[in-house]
Amino acid sequence: MPKSIWLNGNLVPPEQATVSVFDHGLLYGDGVFEGIRVYNRRVFKLRTHLQRLFKSARSIRLTPPLDLGALDAATRETVAANDCVDGYIRLCITRGSGTLGLHPFKCRAGAVFIIADTIALYPPELYENGLEVITSSVTRNHPAAVSPQIKSLNYLNNILAKIEAIDAGKLEAVMLNHQGYVAECTGDNIFVVRDAPGGGQELVTPPVHAGILEGITMNTVIGLAVDAGITVNRANLTRHDLYVADEMFLTGTAAEVIPVTEVDGRAIGAGRPGPVTRRLIDAFHALVSENAPED
Repeated sequence: MPKSIWLNGNLVPPEQATVSVFDHGLLYGDGVFEGIRVYNRRVFKLRTHLQRLFKSARSIRLTPPLDLGALDAATRETVAANDCVDGYIRLCITRGSGTLGLHPFKCRAGAVFIIADTIALYPPELYENGLEVITSSVTRNHPAAVSPQIKSLNYLNNILAKIEAIDAGKLEAVMLNHQGYVAECTGDNIFVVRDAPGGGQELVTPPVHAGILEGITMNTVIGLAVDAGITVNRANLTRHDLYVADEMFLTGTAAEVIPVTEVDGRAIGAGRPGPVTRRLIDAFHALVSENAPED
């Protein structure tokens, strides 16, 4: 457990880190957040995460009580106070305390809290042997309803799909969009390796308009793939595309890069992590191991 939580300008013990029961972040999921990694005391892509946080806030007309520079400093202060060497940060901004009605603009200034702790989304052996997933019956939020680009405090859509995966004895589920195309998993972006039309292989991940969150780890891995000379495309994928892929893996801040070796009871490729996946996992670990970029 962390020693201190940053809450509205102060570092306090976890048992004192509380928000009001009238906070609309609790009552309605009205707020935004970011999950951020710490590697070797360096906050990975902090500026990029904060920029995405502010975009999410602007989209829901939530004015953060602090500017980007102040949140940057507060995040680093929290990491230092908890002596966080390798860990995970959760930074949240709520709408604030208000009435029991939905009206967001009757709320007082939003609460800001930052947690620096550890996280283990999947058991270590799955990074070696691969993850088994299912396709969920829960449709990813329609972009015209709640945009998946908004990283809001309301994750019920994802949670319902996660429940379905757990009930099936799996740890993750693929979510399809309203058109039946692959969107993302409950907390991770999706990549497949397949034969390219012109020969060779290509790395494919769904486009933003498929209803995904533009993942920071996802974009990092795309950059690593391009640097390695691997062809990368953004294209709609169906369940069939997953079933017949040569390789598949997921990316996310908490998950990092994890192989997938089975979807809906069907082995992916040879049923074990493939060479392209292994290569990108190694490249990602090399990037973050000593001098993780902070912008």
